[in-house]
Amino acid sequence: MVAPEESPTPSRSTPVAKRSRSPRYARPIELDVGVAVAPTDIPGLCERARGLLEGNDADRLICDVGGVADPDAVTIDALARLQLTARRLGREIGLRHASRELCELLDFAGLSEVIRLSAGSRIDAGRQAEQREEGRGVEEEGDPADPIA
Repeated sequence: MVAPEESPTPSRSTPVAKRSRSPRYARPIELDVGVAVAPTDIPGLCERARGLLEGNDADRLICDVGGVADPDAVTIDALARLQLTARRLGREIGLRHASRELCELLDFAGLSEVIRLSAGSRIDAGRQAEQREEGRGVEEEGDPADPIA
């Protein structure tokens, strides 16, 4: 009895070669976000980011947000969508020249751990609200009308 020949096509468990990138040696790509972001600007920003990332081996897209005058929810939406675009391509974004207001909005939206600050930002990237020290000298006073105090 002769054993059947094995199929030349690989099984689904066979690893597939991935596109070779050397992220340690690739310089990050930079994208200037601009002064203000309108909701209609977001698809164009994402397309620009996609085009930059697809045509380059860089592992990170650095978004220069130093020109953003008044960050708002639309700015946060744009940055979240840029991060999503980059993640779909196996990359990530970082922010450069982020203002304190923008960092606070990212914290408030719960995105400060997802969208990271890059070197050159004005705010310390390791800052977290839970690690802040409490103000000293603040004591609770008892209320004379409260029998427990």
